[in-house]
Amino acid sequence: MVSRSRSWDLYGKVSPPPNRCRLSLLLSLQLALILLGSFYACGSVFRRANVLGRRCLPRVGVGGGAAPAGPRLKIAMVSLSEERKGGKRSFEGLMEMVWRNKRAYAEKGGYDFVDGSGLIDHSRPPSWSKILAVRSCLRNYDWVFWNDADTLVTNSSISLENILEAAIGDSDFDSSPDLILTEDVTGVNAGTFFVRRSNWSQEFLDTWWNQTSFVRFGSSKSGDNDALKSLISVLPEDELRKHVRVSPMQCLFNSYPWFPSWKTAYRLLTSPSTIWKGAYSYGDFMVHLAGLDEKRRWAAEILREIPEDA
Repeated sequence: MVSRSRSWDLYGKVSPPPNRCRLSLLLSLQLALILLGSFYACGSVFRRANVLGRRCLPRVGVGGGAAPAGPRLKIAMVSLSEERKGGKRSFEGLMEMVWRNKRAYAEKGGYDFVDGSGLIDHSRPPSWSKILAVRSCLRNYDWVFWNDADTLVTNSSISLENILEAAIGDSDFDSSPDLILTEDVTGVNAGTFFVRRSNWSQEFLDTWWNQTSFVRFGSSKSGDNDALKSLISVLPEDELRKHVRVSPMQCLFNSYPWFPSWKTAYRLLTSPSTIWKGAYSYGDFMVHLAGLDEKRRWAAEILREIPEDA
């Protein structure tokens, strides 16, 4: 006699009762909804990361807007943009949107803001030309701060001198590292960085430009960032220690907006500390729309959020 608590398929195997299947499905759906809700809630938490105790400027006393004691540094903010249409990740019209934001910050801090768009080498993806733009300015400034066109200053009370002091400490100009970077879950990022005027910096920029095997076309990645990662990875340890500094906090000057997706959820689960250090929060110095589609929409939204006196 066949038991009523079990059913049999065409091959004579026992199938689970229908009620048990429905229960398992409902539990799975509930778990999925809970996880989805949690990931959406993470966006709100990250936007309040600084209120919750995260410190992007690690040195005590840094961040009030006043420059550190010592000779006044001559600093340039440099950016560029290719205005051609390029699908969802296009930079078209973006430079015009962020220009006033960066220009106002530069004027407030006494920096020069340089648009290097006229230096774009059209034989490569536009992102490579950041190297040319930085190199062209370096001889005239103590430091050059490169910032991609998809970045915005979100806290103008933090000066570039504050960031340099937080990154390199009390070192004088001649003993400072030459290249200051941040890193995300994939490694160092070429979207924002500081370069000091020195022979080493000039040679490094030349070497970076000559990494032609990394040049890519027809991809969302142009190859300049991978070339930078490769160069950093092969530097001798003593040269790396002397000339390159990677900020322990990405949010020092390169914060990313966090939004729920399968990729961001995976990265949060596998690298929570790194995501926490780099997620954009109210009060951060700069937001970088790295890897985001519809950049103009994102930029417009963030510009609306920035307080008048920020």
